[in-house]
Amino acid sequence: MRAGVFCALALLGLVLLIDWANGTLGLVRAACLWVPLSALLYAVLHPVRVTAGPGWLAVRGLGRRKHVCTCLLTAVRYDEGVAARLVLGDSLGNRVELDPQILVDNPLLLHRLDTGARSALEAGLLRTGHVELRRLTERADDTAARGVFEASDLH
Repeated sequence: MRAGVFCALALLGLVLLIDWANGTLGLVRAACLWVPLSALLYAVLHPVRVTAGPGWLAVRGLGRRKHVCTCLLTAVRYDEGVAARLVLGDSLGNRVELDPQILVDNPLLLHRLDTGARSALEAGLLRTGHVELRRLTERADDTAARGVFEASDLH
């Protein structure tokens, strides 16, 4: 979040400086053009916050909060594009999207998701995506094991 604020303020300072150097800086121009542009950059860079509890996972972004019931998951989709996205959908119609790296970096979040997904799979609700979720769990386990080996100087 600090990086997003820093980038937005740096952009604002830079464009104000350039505008001032060109002699075109005015209060109306700064308030109507440069401040909204800086705010838009912050909105794009604002990180999402992912939280989880027994049976639920929530993603909170700038001005919105979405959640899914992990024990009622019906679909898990892993989209690899410019930025990888994990899309989760439950039987109540709720849908969340998040960066899978967040789950890899936070094993407790991944454990909550995996526990709920396993119960959904056992109940017959999770029809698609359990393979992708298993691969993500294995990737997180590999990352954790690699970190332990590097910390203990084993290769």
